[in-house]
Amino acid sequence: MARPRNFDEDRAVEAAMRTFWASGYEATSTADLCAATGLGRSSIYNTFNSKNALFEKALRRYMDEKNAPVLDLMNDDAPVRDKMRALLWRVIDQQLEEPPGCLVVNSMVELAPHDPQIARSLRRDLDVRVQTLRAAFESGRRRKEIAAERDSLGLAHFMIATISGMQVAARGGADRATLESIATNALNAF
Repeated sequence: MARPRNFDEDRAVEAAMRTFWASGYEATSTADLCAATGLGRSSIYNTFNSKNALFEKALRRYMDEKNAPVLDLMNDDAPVRDKMRALLWRVIDQQLEEPPGCLVVNSMVELAPHDPQIARSLRRDLDVRVQTLRAAFESGRRRKEIAAERDSLGLAHFMIATISGMQVAARGGADRATLESIATNALNAF
């Protein structure tokens, strides 16, 4: 008979997520995961089967946690420019409060080129974010908040690229003033 688990799996995934986020997949060792989660090597492998399986759970958690407030914000009835400003400043605040960078962006660069399963998961996440932003821009066009000739899909991709760039810049040491300058210039593009 298997012994009952004496730990909170959700907390372990959260700790692993933060470790992968800070260090990346390859640079995170099993010893790092044990230290972060407080679990022994056998508990990690018995529960999650592999480092990769634990990473997939951690990545899914990250995407769910980061997307939920964005979806709420984009569904708000505020003008589209206000939504985009709130989104950009949210990114700035997060980059200064949390580990800099983005687990999704890091994973796109580090893992997606050679891990088809991670690449599919990242593509689905990107599709959700693109469609969410596109719908916000479409709504803004219908309400005459942005010019009718503006391409809502192109604007959605532009916002995602801007946010990703801000996250990379923050990971590279950019300060708040730099991030705010990037955000202000992006808003002026509308």
